[in-house]
Amino acid sequence: MFLAKAFLEGADRGLGEALGGLLGGGGQRRGGGGGRGNVGGIVGGIVNLISEAAAAQYTPEPPPTQQHFTNVEARESEEVRRFRQYFAQLAGPDMEVGATDLMNILNKVLSKHKDLKTDGFSLDTCRSFVSVMDNDTNGKLGFEEFKYLWNNLKKWQCVYKQYDQDHSGFLRSSQLRGALQAAGFQLNEQLYQMIIRRYADEDGSMDFNNFISCLVRLDAMFRAFKSLDRDADGQIKVSIQEWLQLTMYS
Repeated sequence: MFLAKAFLEGADRGLGEALGGLLGGGGQRRGGGGGRGNVGGIVGGIVNLISEAAAAQYTPEPPPTQQHFTNVEARESEEVRRFRQYFAQLAGPDMEVGATDLMNILNKVLSKHKDLKTDGFSLDTCRSFVSVMDNDTNGKLGFEEFKYLWNNLKKWQCVYKQYDQDHSGFLRSSQLRGALQAAGFQLNEQLYQMIIRRYADEDGSMDFNNFISCLVRLDAMFRAFKSLDRDADGQIKVSIQEWLQLTMYS
């Protein structure tokens, strides 16, 4: 629950069209390197670094005010309403998707983007996506949670394409720092090197799957910290129970 305190309502342009396209219509890319296969790893180290004010800068947009679900639906744009309809077709009566459903949805979309040179996300990676976005810890993503993830994936996909200028399917170490900054993350050198060791290959390059996995985790950890930093002084105090919930379900 601590990794998903705040989610945005705003829909990115073309959301309904993008998800609608997959209705008409996995595994990690390759082995080797420190970042293959999942989004787990050095959570504790990243939390410790983020807890220092000088370690990194990232300002998520503020969460929406708490409203009754019907009020949210009543104010939706036509595009978001269409997106909700598409999501309902994919999710079923409970309007939620689990890790397997998420993997199938994302990989159908990725299969239409040959320029990304990816075989799709693995089930384990999608489990990690669900865990860091799962606000009520029921093991599934509701509509707002999925929409927030979808918006970020679209934005970060554009960043990846912009910096993969040679269309190699990898971001070189010389491109990676700029790509992370373009995604909104200003990281200090220590945290940057930790990310390289965790998510990049031995030569310092990072493929699309690991780039997205890294950003999903960074975004979630920043949101978790900000939700716990109630007086906004750049420091948090957590109980052992909160710490275990924060680190184990992710």
